[in-house]
Amino acid sequence: MDLKDNIEELSKKIEKYKDRVTNEEMTKTVFVLPFFDMLGYDTRNPFEFHAEFTADIADAKGEKVDYAILIDDVPRILVECKDCNNTLENCDKQLTRYFNVTPAKIGVLTNGIVYKFYTDLEKPNMMDDKPFLEINLLKIKDYQINELKKFARNTFDLDNILNSAEELKYSNAIKKLLKTEFDNPTENFISYILNEIYDGVKTQKVKDRFTNTIKKSINEFLNDIVRTKLEGALEVNKAVEKEIEIPQEPAEEVIETECGPVTTDEELQGFSVVKALLYGTIELDRITYRDTLNYFSVTIDDKVTKWICRLYFNGSTKFIRFPEIDEEGNKTDRGPKIPINSINDLYNFKDKLIESVKMYD
Repeated sequence: MDLKDNIEELSKKIEKYKDRVTNEEMTKTVFVLPFFDMLGYDTRNPFEFHAEFTADIADAKGEKVDYAILIDDVPRILVECKDCNNTLENCDKQLTRYFNVTPAKIGVLTNGIVYKFYTDLEKPNMMDDKPFLEINLLKIKDYQINELKKFARNTFDLDNILNSAEELKYSNAIKKLLKTEFDNPTENFISYILNEIYDGVKTQKVKDRFTNTIKKSINEFLNDIVRTKLEGALEVNKAVEKEIEIPQEPAEEVIETECGPVTTDEELQGFSVVKALLYGTIELDRITYRDTLNYFSVTIDDKVTKWICRLYFNGSTKFIRFPEIDEEGNKTDRGPKIPINSINDLYNFKDKLIESVKMYD
């Protein structure tokens, strides 16, 4: 199996065991050691993976970091562990002390689920306050898997890691800032936009009036980007099919039969739009579908009880339905059926789709 497959297996183990793993030692054994095994390190070899590595600090002899990864007998990566129920907030001080007194250039802080990777971009031999890479094994993205491959034992290249660390750190910071501004624009951001588009006096009343317009415009802009990319991908697929002359079956009218549901191209296109709109909210490979005689259900992890939306495309009028929370706080399947004119109308429901996904967090 490749690294992505191994991570998926470890992720499943974490989901299964995390409620029974109740302390730091269990976290190390059940989650952390398998993670570094997965990266190709011999966690049972003290010459390569040194547990309780001594990192003496002035006036504090005998300080020990949980693990040091040795390459050519030199500590290159320090690993400080916390139990899996620890959020890792304000937990980097101990790792900083160890990092600053050893030759290591990479510090890793982890609770077995989240891994934060640090180096010394700001000041030589002084660990940065912020990680250049942070991954959550339960929500890992493809580009993060590619970055993680750089830490594998058989491809470890410290210079390569450090060369990409600065760009990665600030790229992540920029994306985080943009997401924050797009979700809840700050007054400075609103002022910047108004300075570019509004000639009148930018009073607080004007800023308040434009806040919702700016948020709506951002969402529409992002939806346009997603729509353009999706339409481009569909056109490429059509071009490829035409080029290789894939034989096409004659189109048939879709009807509900006693043999079971028939999944239509239109339903699959709707599924593709929903996946595109949920990019960045949930791992796309967790989004699945179940077709029935009455509706086409978009689900999480192929579980009928974890449905995101239902598409009703078989009748003369198209509808979409979302799960809702009743007055007692329980999820109900009785949300209203909302009429839509075409698949493109699905782009108007990005917020509702995200809300549906978050019901199952």
